[in-house]
Amino acid sequence: MDRRTAIRNLALVIGGAALLPACTTHNPIAHFKHFDISLDQQTLITDMAETIIPKTNTPGATDLNLYSFVMKMLDDCTKKKDQQAFLKGMGEFNEVPKKMYNKSFAECSKQEKENVLKSFEKKDNTYSKELSAFYNTVKGLTVFGYTESKYFMTKEVVYELIPGRYNAYFPVKNLKAGVKNG
Repeated sequence: MDRRTAIRNLALVIGGAALLPACTTHNPIAHFKHFDISLDQQTLITDMAETIIPKTNTPGATDLNLYSFVMKMLDDCTKKKDQQAFLKGMGEFNEVPKKMYNKSFAECSKQEKENVLKSFEKKDNTYSKELSAFYNTVKGLTVFGYTESKYFMTKEVVYELIPGRYNAYFPVKNLKAGVKNG
């Protein structure tokens, strides 16, 4: 190997090592108009949505990509103040499973995740306003996204144009006895 090749390879290794810290999970991976989301935050919201609407014999939140719906609705349809409260609540969220199970939400089992989310439904919870807003936003947008998804609207809900069908051949004798002709 000649000297030029060795210097070029050394420069590539040093350049790669300099770029390596930029590839950590703390840097944003999803850029929205008003905020950025890291991989850990994306995983948290995806796990929460999947816990709220799990996959059974129907698609779950992950299958329907409800994470993207939640984040897009948050970015486009909420005020800056509400977005900041959401992000602050998201930062506080992992303290809840750490207090309950001494591990992060991502490390919890399915049952433990359900218990963490059920703790927000209790009337006597002592969570901050931002943390409660975060949970309620994720839950509300996840359910809304599911009920508005193509799957739900085509496979679960049988849509029939209002006012419905007209049956011109309905026999008059099947009407209620209390109705009189006249």
